[in-house]
Amino acid sequence: MVNLGKLAKKAKDIADKQGDKIAKAVDKTTDVVDKKTKGKYSDKLNKLDDMAKKLDKTEKDDDTEDGDAPTTA
Repeated sequence: MVNLGKLAKKAKDIADKQGDKIAKAVDKTTDVVDKKTKGKYSDKLNKLDDMAKKLDKTEKDDDTEDGDAPTTA
């Protein structure tokens, strides 16, 4: 039997570490789907993009270039 708690923790850990890559992939994918469906699902795809952007921790870090913790001198 699968322990859902462990599975959820592992998914969260991956999202924390790879959130920027996930957000970029979702963005590219939703752009393709939007183009193929001629904008029919734009509102739903935009919501999905917004949710995925929340995973990208690097966008919020102004002091860092590569997602690492800011250094102090």
